[in-house]
Amino acid sequence: MIAASRVDESSLHYRGWRVVLACFLMAFFMFGFGLYGQGVYLAELQRAHGWPGTLVSTASTFSFLLTSVLVIFTDELLARIGLRALILCGLSALGASTVLLALMQTPWQLYLAYALMSVGWTGMGTVVIATLLNAWFEQRRGLALSLAFNGATCGGIILVPLLLSLTGSIGFRAAMLAATLAMMVLVLPAVVTFVGWPVGMPLASGGRQTGDGAAAPLHSRKALLANAAFWTMVLPIAIALLAQMGFIIHQVTFLEPLIGRASAGLAVTVMAAMAIVGRLSLGLFVDRLDPRLACAASMTSQAAALFVALQSTSPIVLLACCAVYGFSIGNMITFPPLIIQREIGSTAFAAAMGLGTSISGIVSAFGPGIVGLVRSFTGDYTIAFALCAVLDLVAAGVVLWRPGKSVARISTN
Repeated sequence: MIAASRVDESSLHYRGWRVVLACFLMAFFMFGFGLYGQGVYLAELQRAHGWPGTLVSTASTFSFLLTSVLVIFTDELLARIGLRALILCGLSALGASTVLLALMQTPWQLYLAYALMSVGWTGMGTVVIATLLNAWFEQRRGLALSLAFNGATCGGIILVPLLLSLTGSIGFRAAMLAATLAMMVLVLPAVVTFVGWPVGMPLASGGRQTGDGAAAPLHSRKALLANAAFWTMVLPIAIALLAQMGFIIHQVTFLEPLIGRASAGLAVTVMAAMAIVGRLSLGLFVDRLDPRLACAASMTSQAAALFVALQSTSPIVLLACCAVYGFSIGNMITFPPLIIQREIGSTAFAAAMGLGTSISGIVSAFGPGIVGLVRSFTGDYTIAFALCAVLDLVAAGVVLWRPGKSVARISTN
């Protein structure tokens, strides 16, 4: 999907930037509720119902696994129901999920809520956003992706502390319902007004267009799975995300006994704020960087931050560790589309994004459950987070391995 080069993508009048705004809002609420907010759910559901942490964290794993299955079919869904309908389905499912989280009374409702959240991820997650922006941008693709995905980080900065604050004042149920209403008021008009495929441009995976402008699904998955370089992109991202998801979901529970509830919320905000800085830095200089080297550096910095955090109980040190960790958090979802576009190309972009996201999602889905289980067996987070740090170092080594001089671009013919 390559935008016509004659279009001035630097102009603020270019419609693609309004699409970026819509994608920013989608990412804000999808990641705010679907990722960063899960640390709040873990703490509040344990407090309200007395449910063990393993129950809630296992439900998180279930949600991420289901998401990883559904996201494989993103290109087919784009072709069959269209872009806007897919996003609106995702928005509706996410809204139903957060309402159910507010009102639930039994564990089976928790799993239903997390299943609905998986549908939300399919319609509003990284694959749809990356595929849409890849259609609208060529020269400013890295910046557009960085700005849109910063919505994910802002979800951590704004939504999580807001939920914690509102929960303390009006209760968890009212806080979730109010935040859900705000999501519908902000996201629905933006999607209806701004979102669409660029007219007259190759779409989705570079395939044929259907009547509503969506692309028909392409069949390049077998070629991708047979490509060694594809695996050296997907597996290290998957391993790093496993460690990252485990830390993010358990961050509030880990920090609250050490530095208090308010400081734990501040740590989430600091981490998310640094993620914005990290992602914007990548967006501004992406054309000058080797994304694989940058990815390995990000993984190594996360490992270092975890090791230091495990050695300290000082609020200042722990906040600093969260800041260092956060600097590279956002780029873990920005690196894959950049590497795919650069090394595999536009022809199989949506298929590669869907398959890669699915694989990394399946692996990383075990992060919250593994961290929760290890913590239950050992009594604290020391061994669990040390394991996460080791996995980051392994991932950093794997991503630097390049089979051959370059990745052969995947043909869908």
